[in-house]
Amino acid sequence: MSPQTWGVHPGSVSPPPALRILEKDRDPSTRALADTKELQLLRFCLFPGIFLAALLGNGLIITTIAWDQHLHTPMYFFLLNLSLLDLGCISTSLPKSMANALWETRAISYTGCATQVFLFIFAISMEYCLLTIMSYDRYIAICNTLLHAANTFSLPLCKGNAVDQFFCEIPQILKLSCSYFYLMEVRLLAFIVFSF
Repeated sequence: MSPQTWGVHPGSVSPPPALRILEKDRDPSTRALADTKELQLLRFCLFPGIFLAALLGNGLIITTIAWDQHLHTPMYFFLLNLSLLDLGCISTSLPKSMANALWETRAISYTGCATQVFLFIFAISMEYCLLTIMSYDRYIAICNTLLHAANTFSLPLCKGNAVDQFFCEIPQILKLSCSYFYLMEVRLLAFIVFSF
């Protein structure tokens, strides 16, 4: 049943409320804005460029992380999944928009629209969850590093508080402390070596 015949015949199905709102709120000025030839040409040139840039950029990230064994770390694992979700997010709506620009139409089926909305919401939700996990990972990395610095500068000093060097470094601070600093130096050295 076409939208023009909704509610005309007795016993026919009326359109959903959202469609009635859309039909009622159509403004001729916005229709003219979307129907101008210059904007259709801009849309036809702009959308494939955006899609190609996203496809190439995310594909490069995915390929680089998959091929290089040195990049198989948690941070790059999250970055790989973020690139995959970004591809999924842009692939839900942009191909249909490019097809509509090519065929000079704005039509989309109800099931196509519902599928597009649900896939887009799923991809965006997963992207937000992944970004939250990544931000927590960076928070832990930064705060643990600050804890090491705070522990170093909170040592009790026995030999005065003047460092006998031109440049202040952690081993000189450890030499001024009263505590047994050999194990701290070994841990510091191990941390420096294994962080690279």
